[in-house]
Amino acid sequence: MSSRIKKCPSCKHNLSISVLRCTDCGLELRGNFEESPFDKLSDEQTDFLMSFLKNRGNLKNLQAELQISYPYAKKKLDELLSALGIVENEPIQKEQEVIDMQNITVNKDSTQPSEIIKAKLIEAGGRTMVRLYSGDLREISAAPNGTEFLCPQLIPFRYTIFDAIVELLLNSPGYRAKKGYVRNHRLGDPGCEETTGAGTILKFMGKKPGQTGLDPGFVLYAVLEWADIIENGWGEISLKPSYLRRLADAGKI
Repeated sequence: MSSRIKKCPSCKHNLSISVLRCTDCGLELRGNFEESPFDKLSDEQTDFLMSFLKNRGNLKNLQAELQISYPYAKKKLDELLSALGIVENEPIQKEQEVIDMQNITVNKDSTQPSEIIKAKLIEAGGRTMVRLYSGDLREISAAPNGTEFLCPQLIPFRYTIFDAIVELLLNSPGYRAKKGYVRNHRLGDPGCEETTGAGTILKFMGKKPGQTGLDPGFVLYAVLEWADIIENGWGEISLKPSYLRRLADAGKI
């Protein structure tokens, strides 16, 4: 059974419950029925709540399961408590942290995706916004160690994860590959093969066949598209002609 639709497909406003139907005899009751606070949670908030309960409120274990940073886990918990009406959601105004990039070195002439993305981040002052396939925006920033990038929704990742994704595409027919799925899938399952983006990311994260994890691809693909390296399409990713020309000019393909 599909989960209840909570937003109007047309105007995106909240939907109310006006009909209750017995699945046994078919009796229908019509009226304006009050929802519980839990009915108003988004799917993402519901998933977070289930993980929080499963881990008995241990944020460290929740971070490991969802592969998210502590600040993001704390932020999502605050949003959940506010959505349930347990606490008031009071916005906290704070100055944006200045990123120390003095010790970050980069080869601006490199064709390696990791170096291209690091260079673009430095040019952007160490922080930028990327647009997901869904249209939502996510912030990414350079870590001072020079080897990782940060996103509030993810654990820190090494830039070399972008090299792994592009290597997959370079070895795929037509320089394109399916994104694949991780949710409810294990590495090697149909839809999460090593020839998919999801499988490649799991392998990079040290997962073995039969193991699962979370897929940060929705952000990683957006970063690669922002860097003019891939096309982030519906269900698949492919190398951009401009990046292929850059590789050809460098004698790499």
